[in-house]
Amino acid sequence: MTRPRALLVTMRPAQWVKNVFVMAPAVFARAHSLGHPEVFARALLATAVFILLSGAVYVMNDVLDVEKDRLHPVKRLRPIASGALPVDRAVAGGLLCLAASWALGYLLGPGFLLTSLAYLVLNVAYSMSWKHIAYLDVLSIALGFLLRVLAGSFAIGLALDEVSVFLLLCTFLVALYLALGKRRHELASMGNGVDQSARPALRQYRLHHLDLALRVLAGVTLAVYAVYTVAPQTRQYFGHARLAWTIPFVAVGLLRFLVLLKRSGESRSPTDVMIRDPWFLANGIAYGVTAALVIYL
Repeated sequence: MTRPRALLVTMRPAQWVKNVFVMAPAVFARAHSLGHPEVFARALLATAVFILLSGAVYVMNDVLDVEKDRLHPVKRLRPIASGALPVDRAVAGGLLCLAASWALGYLLGPGFLLTSLAYLVLNVAYSMSWKHIAYLDVLSIALGFLLRVLAGSFAIGLALDEVSVFLLLCTFLVALYLALGKRRHELASMGNGVDQSARPALRQYRLHHLDLALRVLAGVTLAVYAVYTVAPQTRQYFGHARLAWTIPFVAVGLLRFLVLLKRSGESRSPTDVMIRDPWFLANGIAYGVTAALVIYL
């Protein structure tokens, strides 16, 4: 493996899909983006910034955990842990990504730049301490997604009071739901002989607590989204309540994640399984097409 490729692998390209949340404000802010293609160009640039920023964070995580990863049966194969990417080159690559993200972020305004800085500080706190504390770790992950949406809002020129509270709340709830699902999978895997030393916070979780939290969160998330689609301000903004047509797709997505989560013998992360599941992907595409038609036509 060449060193540039090793750096790219360390930046976790499979996880870049999470940064589509940066694009969400440009899609839903119809009055702001309709007829203004430059808005979507700014949103794409903001997404690229967060790809670089999150890549730098992944490099930092692997540098900090290199000795622990070398003892892990799977993580020892990561480029830094395996020696394919020397630590000094990894640090240099991470700093280069960070510098590039700041240079591009400067073009998107001070609001975006400050939010991306808050995202970086959050991830440093998570890597250094918060990931070892049960529930604070998943709250940190959910907050990271919320900051993505907020940054995307500032990137396209929205003021803070123009950002949809419903969009922020739905993003936070969905991200918390997925993060708890991942912890549930990791905790269940511990019973199958998977090393639990890699994530000390798992010892503070209980499987039945996570199952209850997931069921409650699924219901709350669906309810909040449903209220958003028919809220007076939503009807006033779009001129109709047809966004409610997308509610079934959200329900199917939440339930499908639970089904994938509880598959026996699945060693991969549930979020990795989710983005490769044909039924989940088909449902996601159907949601995207329906939402785009409802919003823009």
